[in-house]
Amino acid sequence: MTDRWLDEEQQRTWRAWLTVSELVPRALDAQLQRDAGISHAAYVVLAMLSESPTRSRRMSDLARRANQSQSRLSHTVARLEERGWVRRERAADDGRGNLAVLTDTGWDVVVAVAPGHVDAVREAVFGPLTAEQTRVLGEALEAIAAKLDPDRSLRVQDGADLA
Repeated sequence: MTDRWLDEEQQRTWRAWLTVSELVPRALDAQLQRDAGISHAAYVVLAMLSESPTRSRRMSDLARRANQSQSRLSHTVARLEERGWVRRERAADDGRGNLAVLTDTGWDVVVAVAPGHVDAVREAVFGPLTAEQTRVLGEALEAIAAKLDPDRSLRVQDGADLA
């Protein structure tokens, strides 16, 4: 019967995960609201566009990379369009898909906001950890991601820099 429940260590770890998964996005949202008046979700969209050599991505690819539904991404991109940071256009290669394109003004926002965001990530996530704890946490998160996404279709590609 005890196999049906988390053991004490698992329960402690699970509750810590729940707390951290709530508090880290809240801290990052607060920093981005303060520095740029945008949410973390909007920043991730800008970051994903800024990392593309063409500063553009298909909306479907962008939704996956930004971990947003198509509907949520559409709303996020609309808000970024209103600010002049992103524009939408038809994909030139097949004319069927839509692209989100980072404007020069949007690029300037990413360049201005990224250093503060990196500092906020470093402080919230890595500040309390030793180098060894950072390594172990990274390995643990990679193992969980591999279990949940074995074909790597749901993950941001390796090397992508969200901070």
